[in-house]
Amino acid sequence: QVQLVESGGGSVQAGGSLRLSCAASGTTYSPNTMGWFRQAPGKEREGVAAIKVGGGSTYYADSVKGRFTISQDNAKNTVYLQMNSLEPEDTAIYYCAADYGLNAGLEYGLIQPADFGYWGQGTQVTVSS
Repeated sequence: QVQLVESGGGSVQAGGSLRLSCAASGTTYSPNTMGWFRQAPGKEREGVAAIKVGGGSTYYADSVKGRFTISQDNAKNTVYLQMNSLEPEDTAIYYCAADYGLNAGLEYGLIQPADFGYWGQGTQVTVSS
């Protein structure tokens, strides 16, 4: 059973930075795609960034392009989300997710929750103004 554990959340002032980590365990098979999502109170879960584990291609939501960077360390089965220039609008619970399928959404540049089958428990990120 795939297990994903996020860490690195916290509170920061606007303009600050945080780095989230997601460690995967429970299987010898690497996922095809890893992603980061976030969900703010009263809002739907939205895709933030994704990375193709094999080729390293990355995808970002328009709202975070140029500020967030997704990366991976395959030796550690870990994915990172470096978040810079944080804004109060980035406040949310951030979730790591894994996909072992074809991830059709990324063919259209879409990071969709429905394309990911495994999820972490989430980590809170709070950005104050």
